[in-house]
Amino acid sequence: MADLRAKRYKPVYLLMGEEAYYIDQVSDYIANNVLSPEERDFNQDVVFASDKKTVDAAAVAQMARQFPMMAERRVVIVKEAQNIKQWEPVQKYLEKASTSPNMLVLCYKNGTMDRRSAVFKAINNCGVVLESAKIKDWQVPQFVQKYLKERNVAIEPQTAEVIANFVGSDLSRLSGELDKLLIGIDDNNRRVTPEMAEAKIGVSKDFNTFELKNALIEKNVYKANQIVKYFTGNPKSQGLFLSVPLLFNYFKTLMMAYYSPRKDADGLADFLELKSSWQTKDYLTGMRNFSGVKVMQIINKLRETDAKMKGLDNPNTDAGQLLQELVFFILH
Repeated sequence: MADLRAKRYKPVYLLMGEEAYYIDQVSDYIANNVLSPEERDFNQDVVFASDKKTVDAAAVAQMARQFPMMAERRVVIVKEAQNIKQWEPVQKYLEKASTSPNMLVLCYKNGTMDRRSAVFKAINNCGVVLESAKIKDWQVPQFVQKYLKERNVAIEPQTAEVIANFVGSDLSRLSGELDKLLIGIDDNNRRVTPEMAEAKIGVSKDFNTFELKNALIEKNVYKANQIVKYFTGNPKSQGLFLSVPLLFNYFKTLMMAYYSPRKDADGLADFLELKSSWQTKDYLTGMRNFSGVKVMQIINKLRETDAKMKGLDNPNTDAGQLLQELVFFILH
């Protein structure tokens, strides 16, 4: 993106990977900025390789070879490029692409091109390859904070984690939900509050996976069962399926905490490589309320529940019942 903004262009861009968000970010920037609006009418093609009858490698190569009309270059953007199977015509075009001012952009989603193939090597020799990988679940709250910070909006880490757990790790959907928060935000107080998240995204500040984790850590039986009941009655909240990975990450780290040489906040923060000692509060509470043996049993139960929620060795128990059983097991 830095090179694109500086107008340091390459003849070909391969944007590939499981995470569509970054592929779309780069291809949209190219589509909207490389050519002026007047130049785009005659010099920019956006085609879809899902239309196999009209868009194949030969058609793509032919478009890329055309001379620009009253512009410095042509831009050809191929969406759904993973549907192209025979790449030889594109490979032949790329052998001489370094002498062409034109730009070819291949959006290759839901996977990666074979790095051993001749066409990949040709792209790598004269252009740019971006692999857009899925981010880890624990990175999603950081994405929320960074996305808002870039737009001069603050958010508390806990609120960011609640939003991340509620929406999930689909960055295209997540950025769309965050854009809702930005609409009508007060210029005098550019901050996202839990109330705003509840009103605009539908995140309940009382009934979410983050609050379920807190209730279980504190062994608050009433609150934990309230939240599970809410999840069961509101399957669109995704709480039934998001709770297990969140709880697994917590109890996995709690198990590690038992091996810390020092059990005070500072010692635990150093051992777990946390940024500050205040982040150890949940682990200190967890060590008071759960024995090491119980934590190991909970981790095994979480693995079993996760497998059953995915349909393994589970003929008819729904996700709501599985979460109820899991919560009962953790609390008793």
